[in-house]
Amino acid sequence: MGFLAGRHVLVAGAGVTGRSAAEALLAAEAVVTVTDGSADRLAALEQLLPGVTLVPGLATPPPGTDLVVTSPGWRPSSPLLAAATSAGIEVIGEVELAWRMGLELADPPTWLAVTGTNGKTTTVGMLESILRAAGIDAVACGNVGLPVVDALLAGRRVLAVELSSFQLHWSPSVRPFAGVLLNLAEDHLDWHGTFEAYAAAKAGVLTGDVAVGGVDDPVVAALLAESPAKAHVGFTLASPEEGQLGVHDGQLVDRAFGAADTVLLPVADVQPAGPPGIADALAAAALARAHGVPAEAVARGLRAFRPGAHRAVPVATADGITYVNDSKATNPHAAAASLRSHDSVVWVAGGLLKGASVDDLVRAEAHRLRGAVVIGADREVIAAALARHAPTVPVTVLDDATMPDAVRAARSLARPGDAVVLAPAAASLDMFTDYAHRGQAFTEAVLELVGRPDE
Repeated sequence: MGFLAGRHVLVAGAGVTGRSAAEALLAAEAVVTVTDGSADRLAALEQLLPGVTLVPGLATPPPGTDLVVTSPGWRPSSPLLAAATSAGIEVIGEVELAWRMGLELADPPTWLAVTGTNGKTTTVGMLESILRAAGIDAVACGNVGLPVVDALLAGRRVLAVELSSFQLHWSPSVRPFAGVLLNLAEDHLDWHGTFEAYAAAKAGVLTGDVAVGGVDDPVVAALLAESPAKAHVGFTLASPEEGQLGVHDGQLVDRAFGAADTVLLPVADVQPAGPPGIADALAAAALARAHGVPAEAVARGLRAFRPGAHRAVPVATADGITYVNDSKATNPHAAAASLRSHDSVVWVAGGLLKGASVDDLVRAEAHRLRGAVVIGADREVIAAALARHAPTVPVTVLDDATMPDAVRAARSLARPGDAVVLAPAAASLDMFTDYAHRGQAFTEAVLELVGRPDE
C-alpha cells in the first residue's frame, strides 16, 4: 500500500495535468474528487475517469480532504487554495505528486530538469534528443506537454523535465539529479507578485546533486553560487573556465566533465542558429554530461534536433524582405534575443505584458529597428517605450487590428535587406487562443501578402 492509498485527494483543475493527476491518484488507490470552474471540462472527464467525484466550482475543500493537487496556473490566492491552506491541508502540484510517487519505486527514474525565462522547450527538446542518441530510455515531459506523472507511470528511465515557475512553486520537495537555470528576466509578475518571488521559484531547480546555470546572466550566476547542490557547473557563450561549458574557436567545449577539454561539436551545427540556440545547446549538453552521456552522443543528438514551430521560423522572403515567425517570444527577454538575430528589423509586437517592462528591450535594440508595428492589449505601453527610447523609429499603433493588418503595415515600413519579425514580447490571449494560433495567423497573413513559395 502506497502513501496515497485511502487518502481523500482533491484535484483542482480538469485540464490535461488535472486529468493525468486524477488517473495517477486512482491508480494509487486514493479517493479522488476533481473540481473546475468549467462544467464542460468536468463533463468530459465523466466517461474517462469512472470512480472520480466531479464537483464544479468548489471554493472550499470537501470535508475530510487530506491533500489538494492543483493545476500549475492556479494562484495561491485563489479562494479554493487559500481555503485549503487556512485549513492546514497541504497543496501540491502534479510535478510534486510525480516526484513523491517516484520515490516509492524500487528504482526511481532520474530527473534532469530545465527552467528559465526563455529557451526551456528548446533545451528540453535538445536534451531528449541527446539522451535518445545515447540509447537511453528518455522522454521530454512537464511544461512541454506530457505530464510528468504520465512519463513516470510509463516507466521511463530518464525524465527530461521542463518546469515553469508555477510548477516549481507547487513542487517544494522536488530535487532533480541535475537541473539547469537558463536565464532570468521579468515574467509572470502578475502571478508571483515580485521578481524576487519569481526568481526564488526558479531557483528550486538548482537543489539536486548537480546545479547548472547560465553564468552570462548575473542573477543566475548569483543563484548558482548560492545553490546547495554538491556540484556547480556554469555555461557561457565565451571561452569556458574550468568547471564550465562554453564556446572556443567555433566549437562547443566541455571543461566541467572529464579530465581534459572535450570538444562537443561545431557551433555551426547547432539549430536554431544564433546565441540563444547555442546557449540552449550548452545547457542541454551540461545536463546530459552530468548523467554520463559521452561527447559523441551529445553531438549526434544536437545534430538530430529540430526546433519546434513558432520559434524563429523563416516564413518567406519576397522583394529582399525576410519574414520571421517567433511567436514563442512571449516576454521582453525572448523578444530581445529574437531581434538580435537580425541587423535591420521591422518589429511586430504586442499582446499582454503580464506586468513586464519593455524599456530595457527597446533601449538595447533601438539601433536595429527600421520600424515597429504594435498591436494588442498593451500596445500603448510598448508604443510609449518606443517613443522614449527610440524616438526616430517609425511606429504604427493599430487599434482593433487583425494580423493581416499588422503584416501589411510592417511590409510598408520594410526595405530590401530587412527582416519583418513577429517577436511579440507579450502573451497572446488578448487576441488569440495561444502563441501557436498567433504564429499561424502571422504565417498565413505573410503568405497571403507575398505569395506562397510554390507560386
